[in-house]
Amino acid sequence: MRHVIALDVGGTGMKAALVGEDGTLLHEARRPTGRERGPEAVIATILGFAADLRDHGIREFGEPAAAAGVAVPGIVDDTAGIAVYAANLGWRDVPLRALVSERLGGIPVALGHDVRTGGLAEGRIGAGNGADRFFFLPLGTGIAGAIGIDGRIEAGAHGYAGEIGHIVVRPGGPLCGCGQRGCLETLASASAVSRAWAAALGDEATDDTSAADCAKAVESGDPRALAVWRDAIEALADGLVTGLTLLDPRVLIIGGGLAEAGDTLFGPLRAAVEERITFQKLPLIVPAALGDTAGCLGAGLLAWDLLSVEVTA
Repeated sequence: MRHVIALDVGGTGMKAALVGEDGTLLHEARRPTGRERGPEAVIATILGFAADLRDHGIREFGEPAAAAGVAVPGIVDDTAGIAVYAANLGWRDVPLRALVSERLGGIPVALGHDVRTGGLAEGRIGAGNGADRFFFLPLGTGIAGAIGIDGRIEAGAHGYAGEIGHIVVRPGGPLCGCGQRGCLETLASASAVSRAWAAALGDEATDDTSAADCAKAVESGDPRALAVWRDAIEALADGLVTGLTLLDPRVLIIGGGLAEAGDTLFGPLRAAVEERITFQKLPLIVPAALGDTAGCLGAGLLAWDLLSVEVTA
């Protein structure tokens, strides 16, 4: 059975699948990224995971994958196949497309930015389906965005488009991995909320304290959680208004871990954004439809798109 490898590398975990020509997920797997071991170890884990997926395809379907799509965080030059920079993984200028292709026996490999890849999936088969202009914003380990324009994702001249997580919303604020202070992702990502909630709990915090715990505490009316949540939403709304002013999207799609809080997030966030806009048009603000599988599904789309281009050529 003809299939491709789809691999989505996150700051905490990696999601992977073997995807059929009709988009069916034939096999799914997950592994920890292990970023605490350093960038070289992460690269070795990616290559090993890809090789294991190839072997699984041969065993189960009688042939190796025809292509692979790999989505990674940070700055990505998808044309050259270079993972340029990732603050959360600590790597710079990694020729990941070539490395993965070599490990997989020379098959074609598409390398994409994780959020733009997830945005591709949300735009084609998820919450942005049918929208001519959308902005996809997952709130996870960090924050980035995908700009959807007429069925494609805008990467920018150098692969930097959509990096809204590194807009400074609180000058002099917390130090970001990019070197600036007060970046949006240091204040409104799921990781940021987890850190702030742990700090608010003090001695009550545990190693498992998370943003999801904070959201539950908000729902129960805990004043400490309400303060943490309010600060995060206000920072997020400030960043979003900057994005809306620049991009004027018709639909704003929010995904990632924080979006799982449902109306605990979306109710106050819609109100905060509406409160801040003046001349801008308020877009439809909706939750992502594909959950944490968006990046993996998008990586599969990249791989099949690559094969389609080759056939056309």
